[in-house]
Amino acid sequence: MMVGETARFTRTGCDVAIVGGAVVGSSVAYFLKSLAPAADVVVIEPDGTYEFASTLRASGGARRQFSCPENIEMSNFSIPFIAGADEALAVDGEPAHVEWRQGGYLFIVGHADVGVLRSNCDEQRAHGVDAVWLDVDALRARFASMNLDGIAAGVLTPDDGWCDPNGLLQALRRKARASGCDYVEDRVVAIDHDASAARAVRLASGRVLRTDHVVNAAGAWAKEIAAMVGMPLPIEPLRRFEHYFETPNAIEPLPYVKDTARLAFRPEGRGYSGGLVNSDEPRGYDFDVDHDYFERVVWPALAQRFPAFEACRCKRTWSGLYEQNELDGNPVIGSFEGRLDNFHVVAGFSGHGMMHAPAAGRAIAERIVRGRYETIDLARLGYRRIALHAPYRERGIL
Repeated sequence: MMVGETARFTRTGCDVAIVGGAVVGSSVAYFLKSLAPAADVVVIEPDGTYEFASTLRASGGARRQFSCPENIEMSNFSIPFIAGADEALAVDGEPAHVEWRQGGYLFIVGHADVGVLRSNCDEQRAHGVDAVWLDVDALRARFASMNLDGIAAGVLTPDDGWCDPNGLLQALRRKARASGCDYVEDRVVAIDHDASAARAVRLASGRVLRTDHVVNAAGAWAKEIAAMVGMPLPIEPLRRFEHYFETPNAIEPLPYVKDTARLAFRPEGRGYSGGLVNSDEPRGYDFDVDHDYFERVVWPALAQRFPAFEACRCKRTWSGLYEQNELDGNPVIGSFEGRLDNFHVVAGFSGHGMMHAPAAGRAIAERIVRGRYETIDLARLGYRRIALHAPYRERGIL
């Protein structure tokens, strides 16, 4: 938020009001202006510093290793978009600074999960993904430092990688604003609606903004926004820790490594960034840091799989929130169909928000501007499954 921006915000209406201005909301804004340059778009973000936004506390990973075709296809669009974002999101000749690194992604599994990994690998290849199957001998040849006890196979997707999450957020936000989107630092406290449509958003400042469409991109707070129009969403905040750690021991270049126990880490500068998510963590808006978590939980898992990490030292730990979809772990993308067709949700990514933000933003923009999905059919990720309590889950992937 630039100085004076809120003071200049005196309008009383817009075409689209986006609730939440982090990476997902800013992606929606960017693609709306790309598809409809004349659209009047307002992004409402309560904290212009994004201090507690999940985006700034994310690991930055982006992968194609999913089982649901929709998630694979969203990655197939989002990853090249992120990789080319420095140029595509340049403003007045000044490139963005997303810092994409194509380091690859490696999933490793034990014997019980080999069949699921093979099926997922086949599904990814069917969608054009360069997915390399690695048996134990191939893993040993590529990753000499890895302890393969209990490991039966892996899949490497060399075109995947990671970026600076804040760099992507700021690039999308800057480009959206340069395209004519207004960002206002305020908080939505109520949404006026009748039986058929959302009509206006009410802000903590007392202002009322009439709108033709509302987009709920509030991340871990999406449930509260949806409740304002009577839309139940099973999205809860799940605290997670990210750690930066270093080891004095030499290790061959590693991709982003992930296993079925939710241990995940990647190279970062002189060290590594990663963690191990506790899926049983009590839900809630808790940003306290357990400074013993690394030594107690993460370090043993790291050292067991890569003995070179026995001497590692954690240099920094921070907390963040997953917007966890408790029904099935997949995002909710679409409108409140049959009730308020102009109230759109793009939330519940359960840890995959940054990597899928470009595709999800484009999808919501298509629904608003064209009235339908034009590039990736995301109907199975819509609200209907929530209303019917019919989970649509990934297989063997968290």
